Amino acid sequence: MTAAPTDTPPTEDRRALFTLLAVVYINMAGFGVVIPLLPFYGQAFHLSAAMVVLLFAAYSFGNFFAEPFWGRMSDRIGRRPVLLITIFGNAAAFLALAFAHNFWLACAIRMAGGVLTGNISTIQGYIADITPPDRRAARLGLLGAAFGLGFITGPWIGGALANPSMGVEGFRLPFLASMSFCILAGLGVVMFVRESRKHAHSDAPAPGRLSHLREAIKSPVISRTILVNAIAVAAFSGIESIFGLWAAKRYGWGPLQIGWCFGGIGVTAVLIQGFVTGRLARRFGEGRVLTGGLTLVALGMAAQPFTPNWPVSVAIMVLVATGQSLAFPNVSAMISHATDPNRQGSMLGLNLAGGALARIVGPLIAGPVYVLLGPSSPFLSGALLMIPGVFFAWRASAAVRRVRLSA
Repeated sequence: MTAAPTDTPPTEDRRALFTLLAVVYINMAGFGVVIPLLPFYGQAFHLSAAMVVLLFAAYSFGNFFAEPFWGRMSDRIGRRPVLLITIFGNAAAFLALAFAHNFWLACAIRMAGGVLTGNISTIQGYIADITPPDRRAARLGLLGAAFGLGFITGPWIGGALANPSMGVEGFRLPFLASMSFCILAGLGVVMFVRESRKHAHSDAPAPGRLSHLREAIKSPVISRTILVNAIAVAAFSGIESIFGLWAAKRYGWGPLQIGWCFGGIGVTAVLIQGFVTGRLARRFGEGRVLTGGLTLVALGMAAQPFTPNWPVSVAIMVLVATGQSLAFPNVSAMISHATDPNRQGSMLGLNLAGGALARIVGPLIAGPVYVLLGPSSPFLSGALLMIPGVFFAWRASAAVRRVRLSA
């Protein structure tokens, strides 16, 4: 027998949704504390930019294997236990990172943290379980807004708590703060989030990753959407991994200024995903909004090397964040519409695994490009990479329209 969504009353659905959004916010605030610090944390080990990006890639390497696994597990054993395992596992990883004494140990811990988190597909699956199909883009936009709120407060906290002049020890307090956020998120799940699925066990073996991959490839909507997501994530993660180094060289910024910039990106994500993305998706369709969002990302990346001062640079990053906020919730919504309800976690996990692989590739390209071709070169290479992304988004949108016309 396969799992089936529960018949949950609407009032309980809303309570579960908003509780989970609060949990996501707390969890992502802990994650956001770390992101603007990583370039400076890597420099504390006296490493080049090409080596610093390994800290970004290591986490994504672990996440690549974890997302489909946790997505399949959440389809089989339920969303709630997977959320608890991954959130408290992330807390343990932050604790270990706070006391890492060399760079390679820090990379190993970051990779373990990627394995022990990997819960985004589970959260998306939970929301899909309790949400009618025509409301999924809007609710996944709310999920993105919760992420954005976490990235508003997280980077500000990280930038304020870090003290790069102390070397590696100067980053211990932000990592411990991240651990505390994760513990709060886990306690929120324990107290307020109930299971969204009834599941019955079967003696038949569960389909593996290759089976789900073959199913995804056969679907013109899922295959193209996963490819679009991977391209966009590779381009942006490359920029994200070197932005701190680029801004430090160009404007003399430190962790505090980087934190404020990422906080501004978070504000943008909250406003766009919370109030705009769902409305545009209902009016124009997920595919068109996805294509338009990725076009904004490409234009912003292409413009960043030519900015005359830091206010314009921040404005360009806000433009890129706007494009992302329009695009990514619609990726998840399109995959959800094209997927059997009992395989939501698995298909969304495949998409996030593709994104995790892209987050490995993006920084590993951006680091050498930064060193060999100049600090602004990763922005231009990211913009070039977005060109096929926009094309495949347009093709995915056309596939969605064909599927709906034939239904």
